[in-house]
Amino acid sequence: MTDHTHSSHHITSRKTYFLVFLALMILTVLTWAVAQVDLGWANDIVALGIAFTKTMLVLLFFMHVRHSTRMTILTAAAGFFWLAIMLFYTLSDYFTRGSEILPIPGK
Repeated sequence: MTDHTHSSHHITSRKTYFLVFLALMILTVLTWAVAQVDLGWANDIVALGIAFTKTMLVLLFFMHVRHSTRMTILTAAAGFFWLAIMLFYTLSDYFTRGSEILPIPGK
């Protein structure tokens, strides 16, 4: 058997969890507030920026990726990379629906 004298687990304080939770609540209210204002072309960018910030807070603190191994960080990054690929192909299909490139609608 191996002797585990060193604990590799990082203990996060309750204060940190409460501060992250408070930040998430503030960002949620900010999301609602931004949705009430017409920012024109910037609506989507601001909403996605807030959503990305909230995602990173949850990922880093509540899912403990901040203090994880490199493999865990790589796995999380690969998930985001895969999401980016799926969004790219979905949006490229969506944006070419009314294109003049293809003369037959729907093909």
